[in-house]
Amino acid sequence: MGQRERRQWRPDPEPLRWPATLLLGPLMGLWALALIVTLIVPALHTGERSWWPWCCIIGLALGALGYGYLRRGRGNAADA
Repeated sequence: MGQRERRQWRPDPEPLRWPATLLLGPLMGLWALALIVTLIVPALHTGERSWWPWCCIIGLALGALGYGYLRRGRGNAADA
C-alpha cells in the first residue's frame, strides 16, 4: 500500500461577473432549433417520440420565464 499524496488546499475561485441574460439567448436559440428539427423530421415527432416537440416548447417557455425574471433585476447574486 502506497503513501497517499497530500494535496494543497486552494481557495474557491471567484464567480464570473457577467449578465446571465447573455446565456439565455443562445440557449433559447438551441431549443428553437431543436423544435424546428423535430417538426421537420417526421421520425422525431411520431410514435413514441411524439412528446419531443413539447419538450422543446417547454424549454422555450421556461427560458422566456427565466429571461423575464432576470430582466426585472431578480436573480442577480451580486445585488443580493
